[in-house]
Amino acid sequence: QVQLVGSGGGLVQPGGSLRLSCVVSGSIFSIYAMGWYRQAPGKQRELVASVTSRGDTYYTDSAKGRFTISRDNAKNTVYLQMNNLKPEDTAVYYCNRPSGLLWVWGQGTQVTVSS
Repeated sequence: QVQLVGSGGGLVQPGGSLRLSCVVSGSIFSIYAMGWYRQAPGKQRELVASVTSRGDTYYTDSAKGRFTISRDNAKNTVYLQMNNLKPEDTAVYYCNRPSGLLWVWGQGTQVTVSS
């Protein structure tokens, strides 16, 4: 069974930065595209960034220019560097496949942007 363990969230002031990590175990990580999702209170979970197995990246408009997704296949880990954070980025962040049959969701990591 695939396990997704996210970390790196926290409380940060507007304009600050955070780096999220998600370790994937129980699967051949390197062959899959990976994505970062977020779910704000009262809203649906949304994909904000993804990276293919080759390293090609995709970002939603809200993430473009501020977030950077990357992966380290040797560590079975996908990262999300978030800069210039805004209050509207407050959400629980999760990693998973960006399409196809998703794995069971992990617990996510809370990001709170507030002064």
